Amino acid sequence: MLRDLLEKTIVERCLHRGAVVDFYHDDIELPNGRRSARDYFRHPGAVCVIPFLDAKNVIILKQYRYAIKQAIWEFPAGKIDGHEDPLMCAKRELLEETGYSGKIRKIVSFWPSPALLDERMHVYLAWDLKKSGAMDTDEDEFIEVHTISFAKVLRDITTGRIRDAKTIIAALACAQYRLTPP
Repeated sequence: MLRDLLEKTIVERCLHRGAVVDFYHDDIELPNGRRSARDYFRHPGAVCVIPFLDAKNVIILKQYRYAIKQAIWEFPAGKIDGHEDPLMCAKRELLEETGYSGKIRKIVSFWPSPALLDERMHVYLAWDLKKSGAMDTDEDEFIEVHTISFAKVLRDITTGRIRDAKTIIAALACAQYRLTPP
């Protein structure tokens, strides 16, 4: 039974508070009564948006990611601020990173790396996009905005050109459920 697998927190310790994540080291009791430790990151959650310009074409970004020292292809995305509603965050990130706004709906949520991180990622589909203004990226974000066909996104996943997990999950969920703009 699931309750037989639960681990009990004995002591929770935050070792580092960061700008985006906090790092914890907890002492726990295992289901068999033994003690152990767990290291993990706490994250406020994030969103990812698949912005359809029309029935076939999407906006995709090229952005440098410091941890892997590479520029990668990804859909617009960002961290939820404080107690921000994920839908509002998705609308904000879409506008900030692309300059577009439009209709939007949630299609799936997932945990990107539940062994190390409590982040929950919410994926949205956006359509009927209108250019609403200039991009308003964070001062440390440098983003190239590109338009490609959704079919090319799927091909780029299979060839390894797109390797960003949130973008892969978002695109494959969208394709699996045959989701397209109404």
